[in-house]
Amino acid sequence: MEGVQTSSRRAWGLLLVIIGATMWGVSGTVAQYLFQHKSFNAEWLVVVRMLVSGLLLLAIASKQRNIFAIWKTKEERTSLLLFGVIGMLGVQYTYFAAIEAGNAATATVLQYTSPIFIIGYLAVQARKWPVKVEMISVALVITGTFFLATSGNFNELSITGWALFWGIGAAVTSAFYTLQPKRLLAKWSSIEVVGWGMVIGGVSFSFIHPPWHIAGEWSLLSLCAVLFVVIFGTLIAFYCYLESLKHISASEAIVLASAEPLSAAALSVLWLHVTFGWTEWLGTILIIATVFLLSQRKPEVTS
Repeated sequence: MEGVQTSSRRAWGLLLVIIGATMWGVSGTVAQYLFQHKSFNAEWLVVVRMLVSGLLLLAIASKQRNIFAIWKTKEERTSLLLFGVIGMLGVQYTYFAAIEAGNAATATVLQYTSPIFIIGYLAVQARKWPVKVEMISVALVITGTFFLATSGNFNELSITGWALFWGIGAAVTSAFYTLQPKRLLAKWSSIEVVGWGMVIGGVSFSFIHPPWHIAGEWSLLSLCAVLFVVIFGTLIAFYCYLESLKHISASEAIVLASAEPLSAAALSVLWLHVTFGWTEWLGTILIIATVFLLSQRKPEVTS
């Protein structure tokens, strides 16, 4: 009976991470629809998404603990502010800016090159060359990015320079987002850390683009699209991913999260008619392959 329960819990965990990752991918394509067909801008969508989702996450966390306790020490306040402004706001804005400059498919896939920047940072920090599987991963990402950005043509980009710039920016800030809050997450729940990160990022970005400066063509479909990005593409997707980690391993979650770029690419092609040839699909597969490779690597034992 215990084995059946364990199997059921694992199946539930696998389903949750696939749902969460797919929602992330779909929300990127929905954002592309808002940018390209309804004249919304990345700045407004980012600030609203972060403020609403962050406040909702903190409201959920407040039912179980004092959400203001994380602000008590100077070190944690500084770390939280850096995470909110550079990590959370950085990754949210660069990702949506990449979609606005290009499309959801390439933006999401380029963001998935972030493990390479993590490898590079850790290699410099440890003052030693990456291991063999990491070197292979770097080669796959470089090759995949080349195919994605140029369609195999050495002479010109198949996406705009800004789309490539913001996409790589999303990967860099995603790496920071992954590495920087480790000490906070060791002591506080991820819902608290991410909730505060979103609120901090949203409030700070409000000084640049206030949420009441609304742009875009409003209709029932536009409203549904915005609500989907905020509620399903952020709050529910994040909750599903976190909840899945209670039932499956982190490496399994990382691999199955590859549903995000695949769903973004597929929906962009089918719904928004984005051109995605065999070279773009090859680039996507090569980049996603690095996730599988790195998830299978055994962590080094430290004494």
